[in-house]
Amino acid sequence: MNDNEERPVTIITGRVWRHKGGKSEGVHVMLVAPDDDSAVRQALEALAKEGYAEAELDQIGDMQGEPDDEPHISAFQGALEGEVSIITFDENL
Repeated sequence: MNDNEERPVTIITGRVWRHKGGKSEGVHVMLVAPDDDSAVRQALEALAKEGYAEAELDQIGDMQGEPDDEPHISAFQGALEGEVSIITFDENL
């Protein structure tokens, strides 16, 4: 990929904890980064900035097109605009 090509939105999935030993939440992080290592680093920095004490990241990949449902549509758009978008959800649903 050369510098003139638009980079895909990367999605990272996993779980996060506000407090060590507390209840976990599922997480999807969407962002645009030059490589997987940078994406993981940026995701962890954004999660720490939002007050998460721990994170366990399971998968990373490139989005294949825009998602169909909110809040992922807004997160995808935020990622295209340069934000690190974080979606949390109850893992037990």
